[in-house]
Amino acid sequence: MECVVQGIIETQHVEALEILLQGLCGVHRERLRIHELCLKSGPNLGVAASEVRLLCDLEQPEPTWTVRHIGGAMRGAGAEQIPVLVRTLNESKVSKNALRFFYSLGYKLDHELLRVGFAFHFQKGAQITVTVSSVNKMLKLHATDEAVPVTPGIQLVEVTAPASSENYTEVVVAVSSFCEYLAPLLHLSKPGVSTGVVPTAAAAAASLMSDGGGTTL
Repeated sequence: MECVVQGIIETQHVEALEILLQGLCGVHRERLRIHELCLKSGPNLGVAASEVRLLCDLEQPEPTWTVRHIGGAMRGAGAEQIPVLVRTLNESKVSKNALRFFYSLGYKLDHELLRVGFAFHFQKGAQITVTVSSVNKMLKLHATDEAVPVTPGIQLVEVTAPASSENYTEVVVAVSSFCEYLAPLLHLSKPGVSTGVVPTAAAAAASLMSDGGGTTL
């Protein structure tokens, strides 16, 4: 399982967000360049439709591949009341032949994206990862060098943390508490819940840029 929230920030404020994250996390950022392919299979012989994502890490000297299957979100009154989405997630490293393998199983390419940005990995009550990236679409099949932004001037921010059925409550608290520190720059909510940019972002960014971000947890 994983706990996840998302938000957006204007590209002009990303440097300020990086300064804030550096101060909060106490670790250096990692560069991010991920080619993401979304594959879908239709209902066949009684088998339900399925969707998987192949992620190719282009920042590595030799690109590495990961397959990810995102399952359903936790449901019920309790799930609706918490500010973080809790969902099942299965992920595994695969070889560069994975795309060919899924094609042979009947999967078809639905869409592909290129995510470019940075990530912070740290421990603050849970193993939290914050990614900040521009989401780009391909004009030609697999043409990552010709990718263009889906939403120019806007970047996606995602906060995730692994969880289990035994500890997800504690992880939700850790993620929610951390997100409060980012509130002046952006609002983070469950994926699919659009909140837009926050009106305090410009002033918060200016303050961070002037003092260099001395905040620590």
